[in-house]
Amino acid sequence: MTDSHSEEVGDLKRSIDWKQGLAIALGVPLLILPSLGYIPMYLAAAAILVWGLSVLQGFAQSTAYAEMATTFPEASGLPGFAQHVFGNGNRQGKYDMSKLLGGFSAWSYWFAWTPVLAIFSILVGGYLHGLFPALDMFTDYQLSLMSGVVIFSILFVVNWFGLKDGAKLGYVLAAISLIPLVILTVAPFATGHFDMSKITGDWMPADWSWDLHHILILFGVFAIAQWSACAWETAAIYGPEYKNPAKDVAKALFSCGIICFFSFVLVEAAVIGVLGVDGVQAEAVSPLLPVANAVFGSAGSAITIIMLIAAMVLIIQTAYLGSSRAMHSMAVEGNLPKALGKTNRQGTPWVAMLVIAIFNLVLISMGNPAAIVAASAIGYTCANGISLFAYVKAKRDPAFAGLERPFEAPKGWKGVALAFGLFNLPLCVVGVVYLNSLEVGWAPTWVGFLVLAVYIPIWAYSQHEWHRSKAQVVPVAG
Repeated sequence: MTDSHSEEVGDLKRSIDWKQGLAIALGVPLLILPSLGYIPMYLAAAAILVWGLSVLQGFAQSTAYAEMATTFPEASGLPGFAQHVFGNGNRQGKYDMSKLLGGFSAWSYWFAWTPVLAIFSILVGGYLHGLFPALDMFTDYQLSLMSGVVIFSILFVVNWFGLKDGAKLGYVLAAISLIPLVILTVAPFATGHFDMSKITGDWMPADWSWDLHHILILFGVFAIAQWSACAWETAAIYGPEYKNPAKDVAKALFSCGIICFFSFVLVEAAVIGVLGVDGVQAEAVSPLLPVANAVFGSAGSAITIIMLIAAMVLIIQTAYLGSSRAMHSMAVEGNLPKALGKTNRQGTPWVAMLVIAIFNLVLISMGNPAAIVAASAIGYTCANGISLFAYVKAKRDPAFAGLERPFEAPKGWKGVALAFGLFNLPLCVVGVVYLNSLEVGWAPTWVGFLVLAVYIPIWAYSQHEWHRSKAQVVPVAG
């Protein structure tokens, strides 16, 4: 019998334990920043509760993903699960609709993560503006665009030569990302700047009522929140690479979920407890800056914010590498044009990286990071909904009944996955579209649907290209 500690699954080797899986996802708490001042605009201090519930939603969804990660070791994450389950393994005709569904899920997931580059470039620009008054000669847009050009260019050059010691780098990224956030979260409680009455006295908006208008807002807020609070799914989707998936997946998920729960709840609580709801709304883009000033003074806040900016650059690096490799994977699978699968001698998908950088420089023109989150949240809800429906199908379909499931969700999880699948599609999609129309106009919605819709002609071209390349392969006579 093959030792489970050295067993290889497809091209993946079981080489990490639960602690390394946890490290992969520990940068996720920083994803609260784009929405830290946005959600209180609608729910006041109850935003704290939304973050907690959204992390619990992540538990429900990631438990299903963990099972699929170990059931389908050849599939690549959430989009891979959907493509594998909805596909039948045989291409029927030129355009296989099951392959389209799987590819669309992959594209939706890619669109959910790629805008992280633009979002955090805008945040970097915002924090630089607040930190250095001399930069007032530039507009927010100009500073964000310059930040994006500099950051993307440096990362492109650095990653041109390939990435070594990825596991060790993961630990470094996690630590550097968490340190400034932990400092800014814990300090107000320790120094006495936190005032509980600012939370209890403004828990819900004065005009809140449980009518259709506010219920749709609530669905939209949850769609925005899950973009950040459910992203620790990365601890689950690496299931095939755990040494002992039956135990490691659960440990990594449980540990990461607990950390994210306290992180998301406490960060929002600290910001509102120091600034109050009105103060948070007044600094919607960069609310941690006045918190740092209040707690540490100008000198201390400058050091803390510089650390936070460094953490943002590292999060951009993580998203840049992940989204470029996702695009490369789709090109290899025939779901995107072959050109996007080109790599250099070091194995870096440089064409995909170039396309992603240009795409994000365009996104920066939207100006508002919350608006970009709102657009990409449409893709994220689609990807989660399709992936959860894929889980339900995998549990019901007799074709998958005999597959080994090293990690298996608790009994009855099929119903849980179906409920959250329907929560994503259509409820959260409808909610985020409605929310966009109220707050930032229809631009984020049109951007979101346009990016998702453009995949169909791109996919059709990719299928034409794939069939043409197959037709050009002429067998050599013996």
